[in-house]
Amino acid sequence: MIRTVLRVLPLLLPVSAAFPQMTLEQVVQDASTKYPAVRASVEQMSAAAAGVNLARTAYLPRADAGAQLNRATHNNVFGLLAPQAGLYPSISGPVLGTNSLESVWGTTVGALVQWEPFDFGLRGASVEAAQAARNHAGAQVAVTRLQAVAAAADAYLTILAAQQTVTAAEAGVERARVLSGVVDALVKNELRPGAEASRTRAELALAQTQLIQTQQAVEVGQAALSQVLGVPPAEISLQSGKLLDLPSESAGLPERAPAAHPVAAAQKEAVTEVQAREKALDRSWYPRFNLEGALYARGTGIQPNGSTGGAASGLGPNIQNWAVGLNVTFALSDLPSLKVRKEIERHHERAEQARYDQVLQDLNGEVARARAMLNGARRIAANTPIQLEAARATEQQATARYKAGLGTIVEVAEAQRLLTQAEMDNALARLSVWRALLALAVAQGDIGGFVQLAK
Repeated sequence: MIRTVLRVLPLLLPVSAAFPQMTLEQVVQDASTKYPAVRASVEQMSAAAAGVNLARTAYLPRADAGAQLNRATHNNVFGLLAPQAGLYPSISGPVLGTNSLESVWGTTVGALVQWEPFDFGLRGASVEAAQAARNHAGAQVAVTRLQAVAAAADAYLTILAAQQTVTAAEAGVERARVLSGVVDALVKNELRPGAEASRTRAELALAQTQLIQTQQAVEVGQAALSQVLGVPPAEISLQSGKLLDLPSESAGLPERAPAAHPVAAAQKEAVTEVQAREKALDRSWYPRFNLEGALYARGTGIQPNGSTGGAASGLGPNIQNWAVGLNVTFALSDLPSLKVRKEIERHHERAEQARYDQVLQDLNGEVARARAMLNGARRIAANTPIQLEAARATEQQATARYKAGLGTIVEVAEAQRLLTQAEMDNALARLSVWRALLALAVAQGDIGGFVQLAK
């Protein structure tokens, strides 16, 4: 008996007990943190932030250490050898006039420290370029987060709208079923022709098809929301909150300048990033000064007089040296390429600036369209109750006329379809106002005010 109760009890519990209902605020919060595209964008920003630290390492001294052990011949000759990118090993020491294949050991160990005391602003400009790249990546995070939360809120409203059409469709099915039962009874009593029974069954089937379509819309909306939240569609259960009520005329969103929109801010950072790269190029064609300090020791198995030691001679360094100096280099031949690179970046800057101007223009248009949609949705929402009331009166009158034998089944069927459609339109009209408010919030770049209105 107890086992039976335990098996049946989960079936008696409401679905909401297994899957708590989500509020719009919860859905938006989850989308802003859990959506994979948001996480990827955050990691890209973190990588750009690490790039700033990498650029700062240029201020640190450079230290290198090395050691070498070789076995080689010791023949040395006079003469010039042009640079060959390390193709021919160099040899030091006096020219002994020998040409022997006899080899000796050679060893080297040393360390070199280099530091650039001043660079005419090149390293600072490089750091600024890295910071601009980081800021651009951070602005892109805000864009991705806005896209994620907007998609989640839109899917939320889509599900609520589909659920309202399901309710209206269920009412339509019930009316069609009642009418079909009444007509079937009249036909059996030979008070109405059999064609009317066929017509009511067709109307019932049509209402059931419409109900299936609305239920399908709910499932599609749940799938869309699950894609953003990363949860199974079956676990999605929503709280409607104020979203089924018509927002008051005074309900509105705070004004925001188009330049504050995340897309505009990201594009502005793109312009700044190109300008930072230009600044770094402007400081590239300067002499490079390096303070250098070296400490090294060498060992060789041959002496200046040409004599060689034992088998182990030269295996360890035995001559030490140190050096301190200032090294100055000036890449004169880099000037033509730098000019071309600067020209490229100038074109990039103008292109990014044009995109920024286009973004502001598009955002102004989106805000204007959203406001027009909101005004139209409010007018429609004010009209649908009149449409619904008239449709109910029409359905009642058509049913009464049919029962009195003064009307036809066609009039009743059309009146019922009209009533079902009016119920759907009335329910969707209120949600259309909320959807228009959401569109306005997205166009302004922040849906926080919209979420607060819906709480």
